[in-house]
Amino acid sequence: MQELIDAIADMMEDKVMELTKKYLDEGKDPSEIFDAYQKAMEEIGRRFEANTYFVPELIMAGEMMKTGSELIKPHLKEGAAEDKSGKIGKYLIATIEGDIHDIGKNIVGMMLDLNGFEVMDLGVDVPADKIIEAAKEFQPDIIGLSGLLTLAFDPMKAFVEKLAAEGLRDKYKVMIGGAQMDQQVCEYIGADAWVTDAVAGVNQSKEWLAA
Repeated sequence: MQELIDAIADMMEDKVMELTKKYLDEGKDPSEIFDAYQKAMEEIGRRFEANTYFVPELIMAGEMMKTGSELIKPHLKEGAAEDKSGKIGKYLIATIEGDIHDIGKNIVGMMLDLNGFEVMDLGVDVPADKIIEAAKEFQPDIIGLSGLLTLAFDPMKAFVEKLAAEGLRDKYKVMIGGAQMDQQVCEYIGADAWVTDAVAGVNQSKEWLAA
């Protein structure tokens, strides 16, 4: 499977689809093919962290993964696709009230999904009450709040305070994300962690669940 892993990691889209179809036609274990995609995504994440890949590569990788998954899943035994994609935890994500930016949030959601999380995306400009109601129903492990603007800080802080007022603060990890985030902002809002890119968000989420 190394040839497939390398092709995905090197963004060779035509070769990726050609190899995926070839392996399936040859009767190779579809779960191994799926694993190859997962390993390639890990390598892409490393390249992103090393600043050799950027947002366009993450988006392209997500599209390849989506297309590849559609080819592979019909060949997996019933239930195997879910098992192999390893729904390791639940993640509720939203762009907080007052902010309508969603590119970063969408990339984070896609990367979480590809790394085995069940993701509920509430969209943009979402009030705190709506996020809390969704959390009660969805029961996520982590709540992620996205905000590109500094105007998002106070609504995020208000959300965490409402969560605490309802006795739910200790039930969920709260992650904030966006270009303006730093440790000082994280402490002001009362979140558990802050991230400025999708790969860091996925890695932090995995660490929490592993712990």
